[in-house]
This record gives sequence, structure tokens and C-alpha cells, in this order.
Amino acid sequence: MPLHFSVEELANRRQRACAEMKRRGLDALLLFRQESMYYLTGYDTFGYVYFQCLVLTADGRMVLLTRAPDLRQARYTSVIEDIRIWVDREGAKPAEELKSILAEAGLAGQRLGVEYDAYGLTAAVGKKLDASLEGFATLEDASDLVSRLRLVKSPAEIAYVRKAAELADVAWDEAVRLAAPGVDEAEILAAMHGAIFRGGGDDPANEFIIGSGPGALMCRYFTGRRKLDPEDNLTLEFAGTYRHYHSCLFRTLRIGTPPQRQRDLYAVACEALMACEETLRPGKTVGEVFEAHARTLDRAGLQAHRLNACGYSLGTTFAPNWMDWPMIYAGNPIVLEPGMVFFLHMVIFDSDAGIPASVGRTSLVTEIGAEPLSRADLDLVVK
Repeated sequence: MPLHFSVEELANRRQRACAEMKRRGLDALLLFRQESMYYLTGYDTFGYVYFQCLVLTADGRMVLLTRAPDLRQARYTSVIEDIRIWVDREGAKPAEELKSILAEAGLAGQRLGVEYDAYGLTAAVGKKLDASLEGFATLEDASDLVSRLRLVKSPAEIAYVRKAAELADVAWDEAVRLAAPGVDEAEILAAMHGAIFRGGGDDPANEFIIGSGPGALMCRYFTGRRKLDPEDNLTLEFAGTYRHYHSCLFRTLRIGTPPQRQRDLYAVACEALMACEETLRPGKTVGEVFEAHARTLDRAGLQAHRLNACGYSLGTTFAPNWMDWPMIYAGNPIVLEPGMVFFLHMVIFDSDAGIPASVGRTSLVTEIGAEPLSRADLDLVVK
């Protein structure tokens, strides 16, 4: 059984979840987020794209309802013992089978928390779930319950985040080594991914962002590769991933001589990152971190060129997204604590001048402040 955490640690996590359920007056939790299942039991799969639910009762009992391809997957990767299978067939109603499981567990008429905010629980599936359980039990949105528990990382989790940061660094090394006029973006991507896989890493929870030419002013992946021009920009946002834990980096890389405007913008981006890292300390709020970002960029007259968020928590996440909760935006009241991990990205896109100037890295919140996890310096790389 390839458990990546001790049985004791997993049990402690479930105990904490059960204690929070009792505090909220919930008799059971219907888990649909793969992150929650992995965090609480070790269960590792991409089968959450179909109907799949882990029932966790307030007294710690667990039942997984899934499809046949995940029966052995759950046995091999998790501590879940009671695994039920719903059968693929025309007219299949897995939500009704879930209702039977809940009735068997004595949960009729009880208060059930539901992870409605889950990629696997689409609107269509959610409607069927609600219809099946209407009048059977009281349902309450508890999407945040396990996510809040996952926010502060254990020592074992932090070790995985540090390994992910090492893998991000070696991927960045490959990008810097290869970037040059005439080099295909595909070669850079292949080398970056290869470095991570050779280091024992995983697929990231979403695509690497790479763009040159006009695409250097994008912060989303898009299909289609191009070769770097003699005078060009390369935007890279990517993550090292280890045991599904992520550590991200964001960089603008210049091909050819950078214009002074780009050097000036990049200097402001680095100043903003330093201001955010200075604010990333216990007792501060996530919103205060954003204010440090906005204050620095706005003072430099760059309000029109910045984004409305400057990062987010990182942890164990599954496709289609490595962004974890919470996001760093104005007014976010979440109070920072030691053991939290955040990716801070200072994104400046001057579309009028066609100039990108972005920098970002992942930090661990410690007792005394932010600890950047990357060894890479913040200098603008010019090739």
C-alpha cells in the first residue's frame, strides 16, 4: 500500500474533521473533492470525474461509493475498507445508491454536510443528488470544512512541499539553459517536465503556462507552440509537484536586450514581492498581503497593468487546478498561521507597450515570517 503519510497521521486528520463536524452539528460529511479524500485517507485517483462519494460519519466511519475501475485503486492507495461499487449501465442512478448507503448507516433524518464546491460534483450531478436526498435528510454546504483543515500543513506535508520546490527549481534551470533565439517553446516545456519527472515528481494539477511573442502577455495556457525570436519575451508560470503537493514559480525571461521600461517594471514587481513576503507573517490577514502588492504597484502608477489577486494557497490539489483555497485578494479576512504555504505572483502586463514583467515564488509561513522555498534568485534573466 503506497501510503504517503502514516496511518496515524491520516487518522488524526479524520479525527479533526469529525470534531469540526460535531462542532457544526453535522452527522456526516459527503465528500466529493478528491483533495479531501486524498488528505483524509490517502486515496489517489482521477476517477472523481465520475460520480464518487466518500461518506465520513461524525463517529469516524467511512464508506466509499465509486466505479469498478477504482475498486482496486482505493484498496491499493488508501485506508478505506468499505468500498461500494455502482454499475455503469443505461439509467444508472448512483445518487440513489448513495441514499441506500446513508440509510444503512442510520443517517435518515440527520444533518449532512456536502462538498458542493467540487469539480466532480457538476451542476447536473448535484441536482440529482439533491433530488435523491430531498426529504431524506437535511443537506448543508460544507465545502470549506476539510479545505480549512488542509490550510495549515503538517511537518510531513511541508517536507513534500519543499521537495516540490526543489523540482520547480530544476525545471527553471532547464528553461534558463535552453531559452535562446530560434528555440522552440516545445523543447523548453519538454525539458522542464522531464526534469520534474526524473526527480520523482508528478503531473501538475494544471498545465504549465508558457508564452512568447504576443503570448508572453498571457497568464493562461493555450495550445500551439512557436520559436523564440532574436528579440522576444518568455513568460513561464509552472509548478514542481511531489505527491500532489505543489510549489510554483513565475518568471519573465528576456531574449535579447530588454528595454528600460521592462527593467523598470520588473524592479517594481520584485519590490512588490518583497513587500508581500514581509507581510506574509502570523497574525496578518490574506487581504493585507494583497494590499502590500496593490500599494506598491499603484504607487508606481501601474494600477491599470496589475491583476486583482496576487496569489493563493498551495497544497495537495488535483486537476484541473493547482490553485488552492484561499486566494489573495482585497479584504480576504483569513488570518495567517505558521504552516501555511502561499504562492505570491506579481504580474505586470503592459499591453500598450507589449511588455511583460512578472515574478513570483512560493513561501512557507513560519513563526517569524515568510520563508521563500526556491533557491532561484529574482534577477531578470536575459539571454
